[in-house]
Amino acid sequence: MDFFGLLTMIGGLALFLYGMKTMGDALSKMAGGRLEQVLERMTNNPVKAVLLGAGVTAVIQSSSATTVMVVGFVNSGIMKLSQAVGVIMGANIGTTVTSWILSLSGIESGNFFVKLLKPSSFSPVLALIGVILVMFIKNTKKNDVGTILIGFAVLMFGMETMSSAVKPLADVPEFTSLFTAFENPLLGMIVGTLLTAVIQSSSASVGILQAMCATGSVTVGAALPVIMGQNIGTCVTALLSGVGANRNARRASLVHLYFNLIGTFVFMAVFYALNHFIQFAFLSDTANGAVIAVIHSLFNIASTIVLLPASGLLVKLAYFTIPQSEDETLETSGKVLDERFLERPAFAVAQCKNAVCDMAQLILKAMNLCVIIHEKYDENAVRTIMEIEQEVDAREDELLSYLTKLSIKPLSERDSKTINKFSRCIMDFERISDYTKGIAFAQKKLYKGKEKFSKKAAAEARLIYEATLETVEYTVSGFIHEDKEMVFRIDPLADVISQVKKEIRKNHNKRLEKGKCSVELGMALTDMVTSLERIAKHCSNIAEEQMASETDQHALHQYARNVKKKNELYKELLEGYTEKYSLEKLEET
Repeated sequence: MDFFGLLTMIGGLALFLYGMKTMGDALSKMAGGRLEQVLERMTNNPVKAVLLGAGVTAVIQSSSATTVMVVGFVNSGIMKLSQAVGVIMGANIGTTVTSWILSLSGIESGNFFVKLLKPSSFSPVLALIGVILVMFIKNTKKNDVGTILIGFAVLMFGMETMSSAVKPLADVPEFTSLFTAFENPLLGMIVGTLLTAVIQSSSASVGILQAMCATGSVTVGAALPVIMGQNIGTCVTALLSGVGANRNARRASLVHLYFNLIGTFVFMAVFYALNHFIQFAFLSDTANGAVIAVIHSLFNIASTIVLLPASGLLVKLAYFTIPQSEDETLETSGKVLDERFLERPAFAVAQCKNAVCDMAQLILKAMNLCVIIHEKYDENAVRTIMEIEQEVDAREDELLSYLTKLSIKPLSERDSKTINKFSRCIMDFERISDYTKGIAFAQKKLYKGKEKFSKKAAAEARLIYEATLETVEYTVSGFIHEDKEMVFRIDPLADVISQVKKEIRKNHNKRLEKGKCSVELGMALTDMVTSLERIAKHCSNIAEEQMASETDQHALHQYARNVKKKNELYKELLEGYTEKYSLEKLEET
């Protein structure tokens, strides 16, 4: 091979790696985080976990990516370590799909229809279709499909380029002797481990080995230990992802390492022990892409079958390496926004939704407690409201920081809009928690001063409390379940609350003129109903975010105005809530 041949090989390798990454990222993006969510929820059964791990990895074309996700799940407390074992084993099986696809490049036949199965025959057509979808079609999903097709075509072109570039090496004695040296099991394993550790992809390193088979100098005996080493080298990515994670997440990365190490050494010990007595003749046969794929698949399937029943021992070994500490349970409390999820943006968006929903539930709890302390003062309830406000503040900071990092990742149009919506909703939820804290302070001040509202003032306040609680319930439930019918009820109810607040203030001024209410109590009542009105307003903001398709604030407000002017259902709901929360009706009773 001359200098220019070397450049061609490097170029082919670059295209191969780029195509693999592009295709994997596009597949993951198109899946929209659904694969990861299925993985998150359906891992209680070990066999099912293996199948899911294999399926997800086969789709996203990366066992390293799947394993890193699992480390993130364990770090967040979403997945138990025992559940992670099956997924990790399945990921090793799923990654072998790539080697089977790449083995198609070795098809040799004079038959026209058989030739069509060779990637070099159909990948140019796929590339053309992909370019058309990306350049001329204004549809996100079709653009993603186009990117997948282009990625696959580039991957296969890189593979063909590498294979063509290395063929002249068959006539180089030094190259032939190099691969002969790999027949030494230890040396072959080291080479395979180092190659995979550097490029951090077992699929890619197996593909490179398949390309080298084009020289005709790679024997089965040389390829076998290299493949074994590749399985060990792929653990580097998971080990790196465990750096800075909690103890359980580091154990998950160790399970991956121990599984591959034990599987490799057991297989190698048994195989070469048998070879010592039987002398397998096929070891001297020339390897090709299909043979590499067969070895890669059989090893990973066999390792899983043998070690899955002993998954508990792998967990114990991980715990032996990293012993359990007393404060370990605190490490995973409330952590769902793991930095590792950012590499899978669609899934990260789904995790943000879970975090915002948790925040919303805290808001609803605080609002319920506000209603309780209005009826009967409770110091514990006040303390809980204060704690909730602090927790919501902390979560707001964490979420906004995470969403900022997520916003610079490659996102679909839908996910980008979702992030914008979350950012604004989070701030509204946080403001609601501030107002619940203010209400709790006001109630505490009244209790300490031994002051009470008149029966009429207390009844009026109870009415607006109930209306506001209903608004918050609609807001939280509508946000969590994405129920637009429920969300639609918020705006008219918020408008009614605003009107009720005005009437309460008017009634208070009348009582003040008649000397039936003190200035201090009046100020406390005014502050409370104003806080409740503002809570309802923030609920309305959240509703507008969910109901409108546009993402800019001007469009949202315009949308709300149009609804109030034109929508008959809105008018009907407004009339219903006006009657339900009527102060005149309250006076009659």
